[in-house]
Amino acid sequence: MAGDHTGVDDLLNEDFDEAGRRVGQLLDSVETLRDDLEEINGVGEAAGGQITARVAANGRVLEVAFGPRTPRSDSRALAEQVLTAVLEAQRDAERKTQELMRETLDGYDPAAARADLDRMLGLRW
Repeated sequence: MAGDHTGVDDLLNEDFDEAGRRVGQLLDSVETLRDDLEEINGVGEAAGGQITARVAANGRVLEVAFGPRTPRSDSRALAEQVLTAVLEAQRDAERKTQELMRETLDGYDPAAARADLDRMLGLRW
């Protein structure tokens, strides 16, 4: 029958239904991811474990602590050790974040995502 698009309409409706279902799943995954990211803490240390740092998933420093045997050194050396602990904690948080994203977002590849972003922004690390 001329002008009868019922078959095409059914296919389009199925495609839209599937797309809607997938978007719903993605939104659920993103909501879960957001909640789980708030729980991530990266931990790092320096000076044989006498200086420790804890950071949030976004890299924000939450805590720096000094043990009783923290080396007595000049402020510059102490600052370098604190920085070492913080950088280690940030790398730990990034590793945990990427692991969580791989587990939560089907098909997510953090290395490929970073390369795509770098390429779009014209950055070189």
